[in-house]
Amino acid sequence: MGARRAPAPLVVFSGHFVSLLFLLAIVLGLHLAVPGAHDLFYAALGGFEGALALAVFYRALAMGPMGLPATLAGLLTALVPVVFSFFQDGPPTPLGALGLAMGCGAIWFITHTPASRDSGTPPAALLLGALAGVGFGAQLILFKMASGGGLLWEMTSARAGGGAALLLFLVAMPPQRPWRHFWLTGIAAGMLDTLGSMSYIRATQFGRLDVAAVVSSLYPGGTILLATLVLREWPTRRQIAGMALALAAVMLLSV
Repeated sequence: MGARRAPAPLVVFSGHFVSLLFLLAIVLGLHLAVPGAHDLFYAALGGFEGALALAVFYRALAMGPMGLPATLAGLLTALVPVVFSFFQDGPPTPLGALGLAMGCGAIWFITHTPASRDSGTPPAALLLGALAGVGFGAQLILFKMASGGGLLWEMTSARAGGGAALLLFLVAMPPQRPWRHFWLTGIAAGMLDTLGSMSYIRATQFGRLDVAAVVSSLYPGGTILLATLVLREWPTRRQIAGMALALAAVMLLSV
């Protein structure tokens, strides 16, 4: 909603900047112990490259029909951590493997649009969508690698890295639209995104990376439900089927 009134990079940067200040106030005010340099480094690296992947993703969406680039990015966001976890943690149980496969199928149904809407998608948009998906998946891996220290400090480091990357992006390619009407929506989105990222990092501390990554990658289903309630944008039958499949996948992965 904020990107309809202001350039999307400004909306995202304002959210990163304000949430960083908020987190710094908490960790410094509570005198929380600073985790090791290893955890802070991987958290900052994940925030930095994840923000760059987001900029690449916005560029891919701006080049033509959004369906295929968004679908490709969504699938790779889940698949990259799954492959990494296979070699890091070993293969999942048969029931877990079924749940992971159903989760990837749910992402496809939720994000994919009919072929008629994807006609004319340039190859460069598909390439950028794939790069963005790999970047998002790598961010999930890096956040897992940084999950051994204090949660709030790690999120602070990630926000600092992401804010630095977005600032570089804005300096290199400043938006042409007027720089206004982005603070309120940016702050709200940034705070919610911070809570979501913290929840994901916490989830990786309890279990396997692939399960946490696939379940968190099902977020488009929540976006569709909120769009229905708030914006009155009704889902397609394909998306409804995808949300039902996502619910079944979560149930299998939680067993």
